[in-house]
Amino acid sequence: MPRPGKSGGTGPGRVLLRAAVRHSAVRCVLLCLVGVGAAGAGLLLPAVLGRTLDLLLTRAPAGRWVAYSAGLVLLLALLDMAEAVLHGTTDARATAWLRGRLTGHVLALGPRATARFGSGELVARLVGSAAQAGTAPTALAASAAALAGPVGGVVALGLIDPWLAAVFLAGAPLLALLLRAFARDSSACVAEYQRVQGRIAAALAEAVGGARTIRAAGTEDRETARVLRPLPELSRAGRLMWRAQGRAAARAVAVAPLLQLSVVAVAGLLLARHRLTVGEVLAASRYAVLATGAGVLVGQLAALVRARAAAGRLGEILAEPAPGHGSRPLPPGPGRLELRGVTARRGDRMVLAGVDLTVPGGTTLAVVGRSGAGKSLLAALAGRLADPDAGEVLLDGVPLPELAHDELRRAVGYAFERPVLLGTTVQDAIGLGVSAPPADRIRQAARTACADAFVRRLPEGYATALADTPRSGGESQRLGLARAFAHGGRLLVLDDALSSLDTITEHRITRALTEGDVAATRLVVAHRAATAARADAVAWLDGGRVRALAPHARLWREPEYRRVFGEYAEEAEGAAATDGADGSGGTAGTSGTATPGGADPLGDATATGGGAPISGADGTDGGAGGTDGAAHGPAASTHAADATRTSASTRAAEATRTADAPASAPGSPHLTNSPRPANGARP
Repeated sequence: MPRPGKSGGTGPGRVLLRAAVRHSAVRCVLLCLVGVGAAGAGLLLPAVLGRTLDLLLTRAPAGRWVAYSAGLVLLLALLDMAEAVLHGTTDARATAWLRGRLTGHVLALGPRATARFGSGELVARLVGSAAQAGTAPTALAASAAALAGPVGGVVALGLIDPWLAAVFLAGAPLLALLLRAFARDSSACVAEYQRVQGRIAAALAEAVGGARTIRAAGTEDRETARVLRPLPELSRAGRLMWRAQGRAAARAVAVAPLLQLSVVAVAGLLLARHRLTVGEVLAASRYAVLATGAGVLVGQLAALVRARAAAGRLGEILAEPAPGHGSRPLPPGPGRLELRGVTARRGDRMVLAGVDLTVPGGTTLAVVGRSGAGKSLLAALAGRLADPDAGEVLLDGVPLPELAHDELRRAVGYAFERPVLLGTTVQDAIGLGVSAPPADRIRQAARTACADAFVRRLPEGYATALADTPRSGGESQRLGLARAFAHGGRLLVLDDALSSLDTITEHRITRALTEGDVAATRLVVAHRAATAARADAVAWLDGGRVRALAPHARLWREPEYRRVFGEYAEEAEGAAATDGADGSGGTAGTSGTATPGGADPLGDATATGGGAPISGADGTDGGAGGTDGAAHGPAASTHAADATRTSASTRAAEATRTADAPASAPGSPHLTNSPRPANGARP
């Protein structure tokens, strides 16, 4: 995790504190005036009490002065109440402003924010650090008001007799040194304390996110110990922090009585010489206490130190630059996507290296590759959820950074593997976007995503609150897909957004995408061979580059490509060839052998004829049907029935046309320069 500077007062942190003070300037001025007024009333009270005592001792009329004393006491009480109200409301207002500014910046940063800090650390800073930094305006105003007491006390001592002020000022530099040492010693302790708090919050966020896994593994006690492991460090930092404050207060308390006794002793000598009255000695003793009000200053200074350290942690977030946007509109176009020399890193690792790729408007490109090949990163770059380290991404000829924010977000729709549904109701969640689509479009999108049926079964249909909508992973994915479909746009990016769907639902949705009225260009991150088979072309990522770009049927001939989809792809392909060779292609799916769930290499692809592994009419298509049964184990009969509903001759013809189609045909996705052949050899 990033560490704040030694004092916690980084440049952005100081700027943020100044901005927070400016935001609460009016309230800070009022708070300062109230504090100064309370200090002034407190300074008047000893003088009035002294005068009242002198009058009472001389048996002179003192009723008016007694009333003055009572009035000052009442005024002090009222000012204290006003100060408490202003203090609380100003803290809350400044904290809300800081959280609003930081939240907006974090959302503008996008995925880069969690990659840099972690979700738990971000929450700790936005909640805890923002609350502490939000006390800075009141602490600053209170500190200014707190100075009025000591300064006014010294002035009052000088007015009573200059010798009294001179005695006090002789020891004042020692108090100043004590306060300076406290600020220096406590800054590092506060910064360390907040840093350890962030570590605990990050670990807790991880544990909450993995609660089901922890429960299933029975490791609740072990995870509790892991989350709380930094507690000794937190305790140590807390002890150091309070020790520094206690040490400063103790030193101040040790020095302050000596100064007070010195003032009272000199006042006693002046009383003996008849230069002071008894009331003036009483007032001088009180002013000496006010002048040595180091305890109040230590408390205010401690609050400022904590706020400064917290602002330093918030400043680290603001120091991360948010992506800027241009002002260009999109020209008319079909949604042509281009990646030119795109290079992207994650940390020290090169994920994508010099990728050149063009996806013509209205076509479907599947992106496949092993785990870590950069599929999701490429999908993020396509719609500018991330920016490349080198190269550029263009939509209909316009570089994405030059597009206006709203123009870009209307043009690109996303659906994710684990969609986060936001909004009050189901309809709100589907309609989330720059502008909400009409209700009929939302329902049509839900039907395209095969979500309409289960939404209508909810207690209030589309008006059902999200909190009252228990959903499976597949249902959440369908709502996420509906959200992407509802907003239309030129480019639709599906980042493994079909992974939790059953085979039949996936088949229906992909058919709607490729054969329906969805006119957008489609970029699909695929982990299933069935999904890749339905695309116009497949971009095979390997080693940070596009290893090959061709139809799925052509790439399926390569053993390495088949292995991308699982260790059982080879077995499934062999079974398919065997079943086809004996002429039993038409019914092979019904007699397939059950294979573990990870093997889904061909099943649905052959059900629609989208991509047979090898083209021809020699029983291969029937073999593919056998693979469908083998790949899906217990659901083999269902899938086979779905497969047999499409005639074998039609599927074979479609497969042949797909396999024989040139990879760079007009209107097909293609590499800007020549890619490596599918077998990995250099051209």
